[in-house]
Amino acid sequence: MNARMTPLVRNAVVNSGKPGQFPAVHGLHHVAYRCRDAEETRCFYEDLLGLPLVEVIEADTVPSSGELTPFYHLFFELADGSCVAFFDLLDGKSNAKDPDTPYWVNHLALEVDSVEALNLAKTRLQEAGVLVAGVIEHESGNRAIYFSDPNGVRLEFNCRGASLERRRQVAREARAVLDGRLERIQALKKKAGTHG
Repeated sequence: MNARMTPLVRNAVVNSGKPGQFPAVHGLHHVAYRCRDAEETRCFYEDLLGLPLVEVIEADTVPSSGELTPFYHLFFELADGSCVAFFDLLDGKSNAKDPDTPYWVNHLALEVDSVEALNLAKTRLQEAGVLVAGVIEHESGNRAIYFSDPNGVRLEFNCRGASLERRRQVAREARAVLDGRLERIQALKKKAGTHG
């Protein structure tokens, strides 16, 4: 094991890959957001959250599209080797909010290994002046705190509470829960007095 790597906190519940189908997706490489200021973002993620800055790409042209857009692309490494990344487009703007989407919908959930780690994270964030919601215990048994970075990206730190067998049971029931979606939409419309 690489000296920088820690054992994985999580195990796959049901995803063991299916030979001959689409290539297996092994994990998250990175997720990327826009930031208004690369240094402000670095201070939050590296200095406060302890995620080391492991790569910065400075370019004038976007490789995937050919667009002329000067940018910095920053990568902060998680303990499993995946990254949270940001684009600074050098214009002082961050992600635009969608007025039709509640603020709590789009968020990045990061896993910590214990309730103690969750509580320590909450304390450190509050000491740094960050507004934190929680610790909230979800029906799944998971516990979580919620907060925002300087760019308005909503973050969650989550600690799993359910056993692997319980998570497998939930996975077996997931499709049946989703199959009730259309019926629920109709009931909500009826309750609100709308049709269609």
